[in-house]
Amino acid sequence: MKNLIFYDIISIKIKLINRRKIIVANILGIIAEYNPFHNGHSYHIKKAKELAKADYIVVIMTGNFTQRGNTSIINKWEKAKIALENEVDMVIELPTVYATSSAENFASGAIKIFKELGFITHISFGMEEKSLEELNNIAEVLVKEPRNYVISLKTELEKGVSYPKAREQALVKYFNDKKYEEIINQPNNILAIEYLKAMRIYKLDAKTIGIKREKVDYNSKSVVDEYASATAIRHLLLSNNFEKISKTVPKSTMRVLTENVKNDTRVLDLTEFEKMIVYKIRLMSIKEIYNIPDVTEGLENAIKTAASKTNNILELIELVKSKRYTQTRIQRNLVYILLGITKKDIEMSKKVFPYIRILGVTKNGKKLLSYIKSKNIISSVKSFEEINVNRNYKRMLEIDKIATDIYTIAYKNNSKSNLDYTNRLIVI
Repeated sequence: MKNLIFYDIISIKIKLINRRKIIVANILGIIAEYNPFHNGHSYHIKKAKELAKADYIVVIMTGNFTQRGNTSIINKWEKAKIALENEVDMVIELPTVYATSSAENFASGAIKIFKELGFITHISFGMEEKSLEELNNIAEVLVKEPRNYVISLKTELEKGVSYPKAREQALVKYFNDKKYEEIINQPNNILAIEYLKAMRIYKLDAKTIGIKREKVDYNSKSVVDEYASATAIRHLLLSNNFEKISKTVPKSTMRVLTENVKNDTRVLDLTEFEKMIVYKIRLMSIKEIYNIPDVTEGLENAIKTAASKTNNILELIELVKSKRYTQTRIQRNLVYILLGITKKDIEMSKKVFPYIRILGVTKNGKKLLSYIKSKNIISSVKSFEEINVNRNYKRMLEIDKIATDIYTIAYKNNSKSNLDYTNRLIVI
């Protein structure tokens, strides 16, 4: 894992003040899915911690469903515990309405939480580039939207291509440089750009540390030395190839994965819910499907028609997929349908700052709890519901609870609901 590249990591300590004492600290923020947590994640944490000279590491993590329209292979509490056993001090859940959303809303939700915390000094993320220069250039254009860029974007969309492709071509034209075509196509770069953009929009004053991804790509199914992508590890789990997996993940991850296989509580992918999804689509009206996020320009008809022809989710995706509608977009649509997330929910999430749902802390991280600026903190769902009357938060939390209750239906054993009430704050 050579060629670590970073940008602007001058150490700026933050004073954490309450009535009892003052702590001067560097606090590193990371946004992750950890699906599952592997050696590449461990490397990222160690290097970012070293470069930021961090006293604390706070991770905002997705829960039981992911940004690319899929499931987490293990539940959010188990993912949080693994992270806490690998140098993370606090794990905060990214609410499901953001976690399953587009890259833009995903990043906005996470950055808004860091803003609400009020004490993050550094943000670190992975990327495919050697420096942050081009990513910052792109983020600046997307925030300011210069006229030439907007005209090009409109022209490309009129050609009938997907929004990501139209944006890519508009940026290439704006910069007059073909290298931007490859840059904006890379998975880690896409999210990195959105983080940088959101930091500008919400005026998050934190230093950025970008770490170049090495050895294995995001979608690679290869194992190189002790490194493999999360995609590769999930693929190896299909055949229970624990010998290979054990070389690519920390012992804590290996222990949890083994336990979940033994207990039949792993959830490998969205096919676990295919019959539920098709059932819901067949019951829905065209208007109801149209009210699902990202459904536009006749996509509702394509989804309805496909569900009438098959109960196989992979076949359904192939029937709907086109140059305008990517597989990832369709999968997100299916997750929205499964969880009952509507366009109204997404619009709400864009207008508000999310609550801070803490899944777990270390003894070191516990010190940070009293310094969080926001009053909207959840460590106990029941307690939060008893005192909070904000209807936006009620809906956001309802989606989180639905996501957990549906997720556990895929368990072959010990399938229980209401885990958001019964699972307590993890303290290690």
